[in-house]
Amino acid sequence: MELIKKYSNRRLYDTTRSRYISLDELAETVRAGKDVRVVDAKTEADLTQLTLAQIIFESKSAARMLPPQLLTQLIRLSDDALAEFLGHYVSAALDLYLQAKQGAQALAPYVPFGPVPFAAQNPFARLWSTPAAAPTPAPAPAPAGDVAALRRELDELKASLRKRRK
Repeated sequence: MELIKKYSNRRLYDTTRSRYISLDELAETVRAGKDVRVVDAKTEADLTQLTLAQIIFESKSAARMLPPQLLTQLIRLSDDALAEFLGHYVSAALDLYLQAKQGAQALAPYVPFGPVPFAAQNPFARLWSTPAAAPTPAPAPAPAGDVAALRRELDELKASLRKRRK
């Protein structure tokens, strides 16, 4: 685990690399799979959660992630209610999203367009966007030959499954 010290002037000091780093560099460290612990340089108070949240909300696309109505409601919640909401619902939604994405990827060889909804650059923005604000074009119809081939493949899979059940 890399130890990062945060100074009162908001500067971050990476003790592993013995140099000051930017918030973007810290984000890259986390994206690379390294665990970090951020502490106040003077008091040694743990600032990891605060700093990681700062990375998320100060990213260039964070403004589009959550609609203003949701942000307004979150601000109006008491600290306890906000902690409960973020702790339970957001992490549950993220777990559900990751499970669905993994399931879609597992089915990709059998359902060619299964993973398409998970290919978006910003899944959270899509989660709260309204259909009127972001219409999705209908998929182009597959050529007749492709449809027939898919039907044959589906019939073969069904027959294979029936054989396994017996």
